[in-house]
Amino acid sequence: MKQLLNTVYVSEPDMYLALKGKNINLLKNKESIARIPLHNIESISTFGHQGASPALMGECMEQNISLTFFTSSGRFRGRLTGEVNGNVTLRKKQYRISDNEEESAHIASHMVAGKIFNSEQLMKRTTRDHALRVDVSQMNQIIDRLHSSRIEAMTCNDLDELRGIEGNAANAYYSVFESCILQQKDIFFFNERNRRPPLDPVNALLSFAYSLLASESAAALEGVGLDSYVGFLHRDRPGRTSLALDIMEELRPIIADRFVLKMINRKQLTSKDFITKENKAVILTNEARRNFLQLWQKEKQEEVTHPYLKEKVSWGLIPHVQALLLARYLRGDLEAYPPILIR
Repeated sequence: MKQLLNTVYVSEPDMYLALKGKNINLLKNKESIARIPLHNIESISTFGHQGASPALMGECMEQNISLTFFTSSGRFRGRLTGEVNGNVTLRKKQYRISDNEEESAHIASHMVAGKIFNSEQLMKRTTRDHALRVDVSQMNQIIDRLHSSRIEAMTCNDLDELRGIEGNAANAYYSVFESCILQQKDIFFFNERNRRPPLDPVNALLSFAYSLLASESAAALEGVGLDSYVGFLHRDRPGRTSLALDIMEELRPIIADRFVLKMINRKQLTSKDFITKENKAVILTNEARRNFLQLWQKEKQEEVTHPYLKEKVSWGLIPHVQALLLARYLRGDLEAYPPILIR
């Protein structure tokens, strides 16, 4: 259980939420673990299938406290709200900003700058920790290019120009991504980012990790009342969760890329975990996919200090915290959207 920005996150899947007086009563195996006063809570997010008591749901509706249910893996299940709720106002603000390219660029610039900063830090960490195994001069050149792109992004107020900056930064980043692969380089080689379909094991892993991250980001956005299909950097397209793609930009290097590199460098995968199909697409075997998901879920439990909140947060809650910060910015509670910047 974690409380951040007046939101309670219950991440243990076997925890049942009940009402005790004017408090949330957290029950595990019918034993009370903790009680939290409802009077200063805006929302509750619970992960798992144990659920909540009708009495608690009724009290939440009375006090306009949203109660959001996710599966243990982070998939959005549903959201309970009271008669009076700010979701309509919040979403109308989101739609207005999405229709205004200059305002959209203002928000998107922070997301792109966050992505580039986190890409820089991943490169710096590799250079620092493995200086004898990488081309330090080449890495430093790319780090400098990323730094320049980040400065450009922060002052950019045009969406097309911002996309160009992000694209150039991504190309520079991926040009040295293989340097971060330290083990089994005969199997896990990386020449360029390719998808639809991925043509090598590294791209297959990145695509799978990005798909998971996009799904979890969409669930997080729906959990705070935002429309995951209406974005700022990524424009509307039927069936595409554009805002989830926006908010996950800054999360790609620190969650997805970092996780894939860790799996490869720890030798948790081998050539036997991949299948090459007739169209040259490379996919994970069913067993490898299960292994990937188990390790992904385990990784989500590890904690990191959120640089904006100055509190420890599990990796799995990072998309939820960023969605909440974005909602607060749209409501006018924050002067700017703060992307997560991990050193």
